[in-house]
Amino acid sequence: MPDILKALDSMRRPRLLIRAARIGAAEYRRDAHLRHHFGYGTLPRSAAALAHLVEMEDALNQQRQSDRTRYSAAKHVEILIAMMGEAQILRVAHAA
Repeated sequence: MPDILKALDSMRRPRLLIRAARIGAAEYRRDAHLRHHFGYGTLPRSAAALAHLVEMEDALNQQRQSDRTRYSAAKHVEILIAMMGEAQILRVAHAA
């Protein structure tokens, strides 16, 4: 299993964020969700997209922990949804 997936398995976040992201991940559509975060153009492969999403999520988590007023729980959930979706794509590809 790629290292990034191992890192995701050990990641700890508040239950409410994870629960909301799991609900959203059931409806994950790569093209629409990633374009929302990466903009238009060619989308990166799943591993590269996941690595970038992890960086984005880490920044949001640091904002959450430091009580900054610009923290957005909705954006955090959107990034977690995309991370879960891309991780699922990688797991399926790795299993095949």
